Amino acid sequence: MTKLLFGTSQYIYEVIQPFGDLPTSMNWGVISRVAVDSQGNVYVSRRGDPPILIFDSHGKFLSGFGQDLLIDPHGMFFTKNDELFVADRDAHEVIKLDRKLDVVLRIGTRESAKWQAPFNHPADVAVSPSGDIYVADGYGNSSIHKFSESGEYLLSWGAPGTEPGEFSTPHGIWVDSKSRVYVADRENSRVQIFDADGKYITEWVDLYHPMDIWFDNDDIAFVSDQTPRFSVLDEQGKLLSRGKAPDAGLGLYGASNGDLYLSGTFPGAAPVSNGIVKFIRQ
Repeated sequence: MTKLLFGTSQYIYEVIQPFGDLPTSMNWGVISRVAVDSQGNVYVSRRGDPPILIFDSHGKFLSGFGQDLLIDPHGMFFTKNDELFVADRDAHEVIKLDRKLDVVLRIGTRESAKWQAPFNHPADVAVSPSGDIYVADGYGNSSIHKFSESGEYLLSWGAPGTEPGEFSTPHGIWVDSKSRVYVADRENSRVQIFDADGKYITEWVDLYHPMDIWFDNDDIAFVSDQTPRFSVLDEQGKLLSRGKAPDAGLGLYGASNGDLYLSGTFPGAAPVSNGIVKFIRQ
């Protein structure tokens, strides 16, 4: 059978679509994001019950969880110790779970939206190498919030607008090995880059409504957007590769072996095809 290959240069991928074998009693519902732990297990957040599904790297369904815990899980992030952070969008809360999936930290006031800090329908969460927590408060607010490892509020930046340091739906966030903060500023069609305390550095603009951002261990950035496609960029924003993302692009996350996973679809897409697409690095 002919392989379907996407990407260019040294970033070539075989496309596996759909990925993930759901039990016959389940359907995908509306998918938000995807994340991968250190063992290669794939976590999918969705509007459904259970709200988070777990698959192994071959797509075998392992389990689901989050009933009575999560209302609307959106962005997810794994630390190197396999601690899972979840931005529970409509609960206005960010939670941290340990490796046993027990809640060990909550940030925000559950089911109570706040103007500016925190939260008003947060979109995504990321953790810096030093343990600081960054949240893209992207639906009700246009802000980034920084917290200590223990959840203590430290600072915020951002406001609605198009100028540097302003946002229109900050939808994805990541922190690289040098503690620079990357924000997928969706409706402004750019990724903005800041230092650890929110000082504007630069931006990447050759994107169309960027949705999510993930970095590998070499500080290579992978960005999904609504073309739909994914782009691969170095630290200076130089485009290294680009590929189409069939029926996906909302969420993007990579595994330690270089494989990529993209989630979701777009409103009004025809036919609508919620699910996960796996890109196997060649």
